[in-house]
Amino acid sequence: MAVIWGVILHALGGFASGSFYLPYKKINGWAWESYWLVGGIVSWLLAPWILGYLTVPHLFEVLHQADNSTIAWAYFWGILWGTGGLTFGLAMRYLGLSLGMAVTLGLCAVFGTLVPPIYEGKMGALLATPSGRYIILGLGVCVLGILICGRAGLLKEKTLTTEQKQESIAEFDLKKGLLVAVFSGIMSACFSFGLTAGQPIAKLAEANGTNPLFVNNAILVIILAGGLTTNAIWCLYLNLKNKTYTDYLNPSYPALRNILFCALAGTTWYFQFFFYGMGDSQMGAYRFSGWTLHMAFIIAFSSMWGLVLHEWRGANRTTMRTVTLGIIAVVLSTVVVGYGNYLGSPEHSQAAQETAVVNE
Repeated sequence: MAVIWGVILHALGGFASGSFYLPYKKINGWAWESYWLVGGIVSWLLAPWILGYLTVPHLFEVLHQADNSTIAWAYFWGILWGTGGLTFGLAMRYLGLSLGMAVTLGLCAVFGTLVPPIYEGKMGALLATPSGRYIILGLGVCVLGILICGRAGLLKEKTLTTEQKQESIAEFDLKKGLLVAVFSGIMSACFSFGLTAGQPIAKLAEANGTNPLFVNNAILVIILAGGLTTNAIWCLYLNLKNKTYTDYLNPSYPALRNILFCALAGTTWYFQFFFYGMGDSQMGAYRFSGWTLHMAFIIAFSSMWGLVLHEWRGANRTTMRTVTLGIIAVVLSTVVVGYGNYLGSPEHSQAAQETAVVNE
């Protein structure tokens, strides 16, 4: 039951991540950098500290007890993840929810899985095991799904007029979108590295009486502070460069309405991490599958919103079949990678040994 509860929590996190950009579509008169900064302050500063304070007893003492190098590494990975989060918004802006999410998160799943064994010099050993080969197979399926989604984008580019494309996605630009999606997918994988680096903080939180369900919230305040640093610097730079700092006090547009939608988007985005951390704590022996589950649910829900919002309106049947096939391939790849992780887990090895003893 704990694992089922963990899957449900991952699904809630996927729904939050796949839905967070919707409120931004309701903002009028503000430049992208203006509403992205306001939403970011909520998702990377206010929400983590408020919910962290409410769910982690003695939060400040926990962080004070943590080793400086642990905090530094979690913050460092947060800064790198922040560049991925920054361009993540641009990918949604240029590609829309369904195509943008599929490409960006597909690459995130690839690099989030490959980078750790490459960094630790374990790639050769990984390829020598059945679990490793399944993981590589899953990554290959993921890359194939990304290429198919890209093909669907090309078909959409060719078959629709500029007016038709911009009817559903105002700033649709396939070339720009794919470039930022690739970069975002690579850098967004740093979030999982930040959680790994910050595990000593989670252990301190548990030792100070935190419910195991919420221990990762103590790490999130550090990782997301790094993300805020990157995004705030870039957005403020654009505000000055484009002179869009006047957006916040422009009487011609409903500032309060825009701020409320930014807050809604920022809070929704934070909840993906909140529920991911809760789901991760409930997976037990199946914790390895959490990252792939998270990616799969995000892609599934964002694809649903892409269809609801008619982002592919006017596309012919060939294009629709292509993008559907690509998204299915990306989701399937997460299942294959998760199975590969299961084959390599100690629990599977122990079960296999027990089965062999029984058969003897």
